[in-house]
Amino acid sequence: MNPASPSPSPSPAVRPPLKPLDLALGELLAHAEPLLPADEVSTFDGDGRVLAQDLLSSLDVPAHDNSAMDGYAVRAADCADTSTLLQVNQRIPAGSSGQALAARSAARIFTGAPIPPGADAVVMQENCETVGAGVFVRVRPRPGQWIRRHGEDVAAGAVVLHRGERLTPAALGLAASIGFDRLQVAPRVRVALFSTGDELVMPGDVAPADMKPGAVYNSNRFFLKALLLRLGCSVTDLGIVPDRLDATVAALKDASRQHDLILTSGGVSVGEEDHVKPAVEALGSLMLWQIAIKPGKPFAYGTVGQSHFIGLPGNPVSSFVTFLLLVRPFILRLQGATALAPESIAMKAHFDWTRADKRREFLRVRQNAAGGLELFGNQSSGVLTSAVWGDGLVDNPPGQTIAHGDEVQFIPFAALLS
Repeated sequence: MNPASPSPSPSPAVRPPLKPLDLALGELLAHAEPLLPADEVSTFDGDGRVLAQDLLSSLDVPAHDNSAMDGYAVRAADCADTSTLLQVNQRIPAGSSGQALAARSAARIFTGAPIPPGADAVVMQENCETVGAGVFVRVRPRPGQWIRRHGEDVAAGAVVLHRGERLTPAALGLAASIGFDRLQVAPRVRVALFSTGDELVMPGDVAPADMKPGAVYNSNRFFLKALLLRLGCSVTDLGIVPDRLDATVAALKDASRQHDLILTSGGVSVGEEDHVKPAVEALGSLMLWQIAIKPGKPFAYGTVGQSHFIGLPGNPVSSFVTFLLLVRPFILRLQGATALAPESIAMKAHFDWTRADKRREFLRVRQNAAGGLELFGNQSSGVLTSAVWGDGLVDNPPGQTIAHGDEVQFIPFAALLS
């Protein structure tokens, strides 16, 4: 080489391609071993918790044939002629049992009461006319009508609720109906939550008129804590950590001592003031960084000590969307849940989207009265209004434009926020 010739410029570092969402989610969930041991709670307190046991029924529900209506238990054959007067010779309220029904007689019966032997139908009281101690049945009944058969809801020996199911109010009632007053459930995920950013201030600490240039209120802290609580987590709010490497390292180290998951917002991009990534790498390991989605590219996963670490982007919509798509299923898997993500729904777009992106996009939309989806006008990752106005997301593949009338995949917020 000619010594007078200039030295070649060093080649810029080649960044690995952004990881597709499905691949990133698969890797993330592979690290989420369900937490142990299980908690025992009153069935009254089980809403939203994840079952850690199968619930087997030791009885039939209902335990006997019973009336679905207030009315009269009859033999259907005795009511072929609506002018026949049936003698009412017994009264059967719920919680009691009756005697065998004689021919051409009826039993006054109430909802939930056992069907007396010999009766094969119930006629609602609105279709009957009482005369003294008798009753005319004015509508011919069908055998079996308004009778709830024993075991039609639950059969003895059946698994009524399965391990890994998230308990709903209806599920709690079902558990109680087969005699469970206490339940084994997954432990609450202990989450340490903090935000990074010297620009962040808390509502109430500074009045809007006194905000310094560049300062913003910390909205992420509010919706992230609410989302964690909806998932049944135990949350430690560590507030706002200064934009310094030493402060970030100290916060992570302290949080790792007593928490299953450390969740941060901000500081995971590539700027000089983004200290979360080097702080995690100094204390543990970073296995996942940056996802090929919009909004939400600056997403990180790793470990600090015995704790899982997830870093969310600082922009509020990015933070909100990545929580729903990645953090929610991760927490559910830590709880041993089997249903991790809702199914998308095919719907018609009532909008045009001409700006195809190389990343997979999640557009904020809402359903309209015409049965289609309309788009929020500003899809910026900083416009949290879009997540309040909208009632779900359109999952738009990379490089895809959308024309009015196209079929798109819609994920309702209702399914992601429960």
